[in-house]
Amino acid sequence: MPVSAKPGGPPRGRPPRTATAGAARVYLAVAAGSFRRYSTYRAATLAGAFTNTVFGFILAYSFLALWQARPGLGGYDTAQAVTYIWVSQALLVTVAVWGGGFQDDVQERFRTGDIAVDLYRPVDFQGWWLAGDLGRAGFHLVARGAAPMIAGALVFDLRVPHDPLVWAGFLLSVLLAVLVSFGLRYLVVLTGFWLHDSDGVRSVMLVVSMFFSGMLLPIGLFPGLLGEIAPLLPWASLVQVPTDVFLERSTGAGLLGALGFQAAWAVVLLALGRIVQLLATRRVVVQGG
Repeated sequence: MPVSAKPGGPPRGRPPRTATAGAARVYLAVAAGSFRRYSTYRAATLAGAFTNTVFGFILAYSFLALWQARPGLGGYDTAQAVTYIWVSQALLVTVAVWGGGFQDDVQERFRTGDIAVDLYRPVDFQGWWLAGDLGRAGFHLVARGAAPMIAGALVFDLRVPHDPLVWAGFLLSVLLAVLVSFGLRYLVVLTGFWLHDSDGVRSVMLVVSMFFSGMLLPIGLFPGLLGEIAPLLPWASLVQVPTDVFLERSTGAGLLGALGFQAAWAVVLLALGRIVQLLATRRVVVQGG
């Protein structure tokens, strides 16, 4: 059916451009506010960056010992293996491998009942928390990501890309990793609609994320069937894929495939989160909440 339009007005069936622009401004404001919010925790940021750096040194020396005993393990040379550690430490909080971020806020709103107010606000519930999480990730990428990398570069011979296109691909991969991470954490926190407390599910997800993201060990080192399945799971998008892009192990068609893999999981998880949210809010109405 053709879309009709009034003279001088937007086509019927499409959202007015002013409404779309207004929503975009809201989400940008939410992201900027989240960035400023996390920037106020200066002591916690410094302590976190110091902790990441200390663990980075411990893991880097452990990897050096392992790669000296097994050169070329997993297809990584020694410099790549050490660089892998420092990139993963830079991404640890950025992509929230341990969870947290908006999950803590939403969980608290479940406990207080304020979640009912959130659902009646004239903004999209999922979009609101996604915008805030992007602001959080942007701050941590700069504040918690740069310090460990600089410290590592001062002591170790890191494999740092010189091509600006590689850096652009890496930053895009990090953005997609944050979207996948948000999708996973959003599904977990929505279990609070049924369980009233998602802490148990979050604890299980923490262990799964640490193992299958490649944070503890590159996924390529996993043996047998586990090594074939792990790269296909969404958690591989969090650390393994961005780090391989940084190390230029994914180039050309391989880079497009890696980014497409992340984008596909981001779309699937965000759409699944939307469906679960609709089911959850329907249940809240039935209960009279």
